[in-house]
Amino acid sequence: MQKVILTFISVLLISYNFGCTKVANSSSGMFAPQKTPLKQQASTPDFADDTEKFQFKKEDNSDLFVLKKKASDANLFDANHKNIAIIKTEVDGKFKLKNSSDKTLGYVVFEKEHWKLENSDNKELYTFRKQGKKDYKLEDWTNREIYRIKKRDYGFDILKANKKLLYKVEVKEGKTSLRDTDDKTIFSTQSELSPIAFACFGLDALTREQQAALAYAVKLTEGK
Repeated sequence: MQKVILTFISVLLISYNFGCTKVANSSSGMFAPQKTPLKQQASTPDFADDTEKFQFKKEDNSDLFVLKKKASDANLFDANHKNIAIIKTEVDGKFKLKNSSDKTLGYVVFEKEHWKLENSDNKELYTFRKQGKKDYKLEDWTNREIYRIKKRDYGFDILKANKKLLYKVEVKEGKTSLRDTDDKTIFSTQSELSPIAFACFGLDALTREQQAALAYAVKLTEGK
């Protein structure tokens, strides 16, 4: 009888040890938290962490358009979040402008103190250049002045060729606004975009895509 009891106890001990071993193996095996290698984490950064957005809103605070930067490129989205343009940074201060179908629309080429807007055949359309230390102007391919951008205490004035005021670019309390001659806000942004880059969106002679490409190029090369 004593022999039977000892045998039963031995079986229980073996079963207990086997169960503990199985649980330990499970904890350190397929059920253990899987750590992603550091190299894999670095090569696949989170999109939100690698993206800078410049949001533009109407006076009623509804969306107008968004310029979203990721790495060295940018995308322009309309109010319905539809991608309408892609701006790709190339070598030697050149920016390629494409539509959502990957068709080249033109280029912005940065040279010393000026930016040239070209069509898809590299023909010059406009030149945006510094005028003195603080002012800027937009000229067409014949060097005819279209707009003059004058530095003011509140930001910039955008003037027509006849020197009449077209828009104001006002920086106040963390918001940059494009305002008309009645001092009414057309649109604004609270994103960190330099006033002169923002002013590019007030150049009505350009398409919205061209404005965005020029603003993006100015932001990256001007640094102010």
